[in-house]
Amino acid sequence: MRVNLHIDGAEAVAEIDRPGESLLSTLRDRLGLTGSKNACEQGECGSCTVLLDGAPVCACLVATAQCEGREVKTVVGAVPRPVRDAFVQCGAVQCGFCTPGLLVAVADLLDREPDPSDPEIREALAGNLCRCTGYEKIIDAVHTAAATLAGEPR
Repeated sequence: MRVNLHIDGAEAVAEIDRPGESLLSTLRDRLGLTGSKNACEQGECGSCTVLLDGAPVCACLVATAQCEGREVKTVVGAVPRPVRDAFVQCGAVQCGFCTPGLLVAVADLLDREPDPSDPEIREALAGNLCRCTGYEKIIDAVHTAAATLAGEPR
């Protein structure tokens, strides 16, 4: 089965063997786009979060066959540099396994809400699990990124 997608602003064609193949498997195994991480494969951890037509989804739960003609943004295409830089600056990156999904979720949040409160940040990141940082550094990174994107020094 041939599926045509728009991934990070470029056209892509995936040849899949079965209609139930996950978008995550297609991205990583067929297209070599390894930014989204494969962790739980049950939609519980958020490591594979991508934007599908502008909405955050766990790529492990979406069938590639459902993505014909749709826009997919991975951590490569969805995350502005100030968000990535803020994660590094604030020490929000530890082992890095959850980082791609967190970055996509943060980029989505800041696109919708340029100056989120702590409760808004926690809500936006509720589907992303991190076992290393304790989340406070991640929340600091979101505030830092928001300030940078708004043009304010932080």
